[in-house]
Amino acid sequence: MLTTISNIQKYLSQDFLGGPRIVKLSWVINFQKGGTLPLVLLLMYWYDRFTIEAWTYLALHGSYGLCWLIKDFNFPDKRWDIPITLGGAVMSFLLVLGLYWVFPILVLHPGFHPDDSDWSPLLLGTCIFVHTLGVGLLMASDSQKYFSLKYNPGLIREGLFEKTRNPNYLGEMMIYGAYALLARHWLAWIILLWIWIGYFTVNMLMKDRSLSRFPDWLEYKKQSGLLLPKIFPQA
Repeated sequence: MLTTISNIQKYLSQDFLGGPRIVKLSWVINFQKGGTLPLVLLLMYWYDRFTIEAWTYLALHGSYGLCWLIKDFNFPDKRWDIPITLGGAVMSFLLVLGLYWVFPILVLHPGFHPDDSDWSPLLLGTCIFVHTLGVGLLMASDSQKYFSLKYNPGLIREGLFEKTRNPNYLGEMMIYGAYALLARHWLAWIILLWIWIGYFTVNMLMKDRSLSRFPDWLEYKKQSGLLLPKIFPQA
């Protein structure tokens, strides 16, 4: 079942409708990440929302997009540097990446939040706190993974990967969880559940299958969690 779901994902995001592979998946991702800052600015102008909450959302989501571009330029993830079809590029955007752009609409559209006073300082502070930790975790773990595999290919069992096998996914979930908190709308959480269960979980489990080929896999699995850090390793 897991393999079937993974194959469906790959078809939709890489080979949908067939044809030549003339686009890289990383281009689609970078378009969405880098395009978030101007999109949010445009929405702020369109909805005439220049409140503390609007500027906070712009600062968080916009800066994350720029951090991603910096990361991709300096230590890119080879998983995304693959050629895909035009259909695959469209489906990648519609099924996952483009859904993230619903969040600023939920935050800024006056129909969802007509009264700016319903944003509490505690909510804003919590979102900034969680988001900052998430960006730091994502950037640091992707950097560690890139340079570890570059100079010493194999199973990464130390640093941020010692207690959790997917600190980068954990960081990204914290980032978008902060946006969902700011949106304060059920649709944001539906989108995240779709992506976290349908994509992140499948990818993490498939990664576990790949890592199981290493001799020290069982020992590493006992000491680490799939997503959350395992504080008390299994004996």
